[in-house]
Amino acid sequence: MTKTSRSQPVGFDKRQAERALFALKNESSFEDRITSASTAFLGRPYSQNPLGGGPQATEHFQISFVGFDCVTYVEIVIALARSNTLSAFMGELRRLRYRGGRVDWSRRNHYMIDWLARNRSRGAVKDITRGRDTVVKARDLSIVTGLPAKSVKFRLFPKRAFPRIKKRIRTGDLVLFVSTRRDLDVFHVGIAVCMNDRVLLRHAGRSAGKVIEQDLASFLKEHRMSGFILARPLCRP
Repeated sequence: MTKTSRSQPVGFDKRQAERALFALKNESSFEDRITSASTAFLGRPYSQNPLGGGPQATEHFQISFVGFDCVTYVEIVIALARSNTLSAFMGELRRLRYRGGRVDWSRRNHYMIDWLARNRSRGAVKDITRGRDTVVKARDLSIVTGLPAKSVKFRLFPKRAFPRIKKRIRTGDLVLFVSTRRDLDVFHVGIAVCMNDRVLLRHAGRSAGKVIEQDLASFLKEHRMSGFILARPLCRP
């Protein structure tokens, strides 16, 4: 059993969030909001396990603009892009991170397959991993201590499909990189940014030690993986 959760954010500087939201005020499109928000954090340090917690620990609602891992970077950017007020931002971040928006370790989206499914169900993202170029993978997820093991199946694009589906990618799309391990679904996630004929990846890189931007094709070439999943964040109605 988890201890009593605390839904009020810990160590949160509201002024930083208000400034970030104000900077997005005049952006003309949702894609521009994601571009601007993701740009603002380039160079910020990588943070190992920024949410902390565990099955026997009190779960705190963590919001930091100082350092990120790959998931918290994506969550902060999307929450900012989908919000116009501070309260909306905080509520959006809770719902992105936790099933039903309730701050509890057991309800946190520890696996990105769950993150994608739950946020797709509530209309925050769209899974665009479809078509003849996809393949189905099965995984027995058990890497997170404290969660029951479960079997899942999902679609992905093999790396070799990237040249064929490259033009489908839009700025703001999420790229989820699928692990080759049987007990893990996704090992990394980032945000795509399209510039001319290039697709760049903005992400919090552990090896780089900070939030960086690099060519997506290079990332695919440099890392061993089963493939990747594409998801498109949606503007809040």
